[in-house]
Amino acid sequence: MSAICQVTGRKTVAGNNVSHANNKTRRQFKPNLRSKRFWLAEEKRWVRLRVSTAAIRTINKVGIEKVLREMSPAK
Repeated sequence: MSAICQVTGRKTVAGNNVSHANNKTRRQFKPNLRSKRFWLAEEKRWVRLRVSTAAIRTINKVGIEKVLREMSPAK
């Protein structure tokens, strides 16, 4: 399963670990993903999404219905 948020589209990015001696080695920054169920009151059913914690905060703020409407079909 790929590490991509279904709402925001955030995914793994690459960067460097930098030691005290300024040695650089490659590393990955992964999004903080959670599998979470959201209740759709309009359809009276649960929807399971794999979302980042930032997306969960957005959903709590604006509502799951608005977020689902704004999601593009490609995501």
